Amino acid sequence: MNNINNIKVTNFMEVCVKEFLDEILKKYSDVCQCDQCRSDIAALALNSLPPKYTTTDLGEIYSKTKLLETQYRADIYKAITQAVECVRKNPRHEIKK
Repeated sequence: MNNINNIKVTNFMEVCVKEFLDEILKKYSDVCQCDQCRSDIAALALNSLPPKYTTTDLGEIYSKTKLLETQYRADIYKAITQAVECVRKNPRHEIKK
């Protein structure tokens, strides 16, 4: 009998969004960068991107090579940038002045 707890599944798109998030947020000094806002930005971006699930190291390597494609990176950057704008306009907490 298979044990569901032993399943290793990784959404490589989540890894990419988390990796690019800091780089993109450097360009937005006026956006709150607390953990709540960062999580909201990542979740919004991921909801607009197709998942890229991998189950092996080989699958992860393949996904990393796809990341080198210009359009793939552009789609991720666009999704994160749109999410930043959304969270900037609608933070889920009071903004400290």
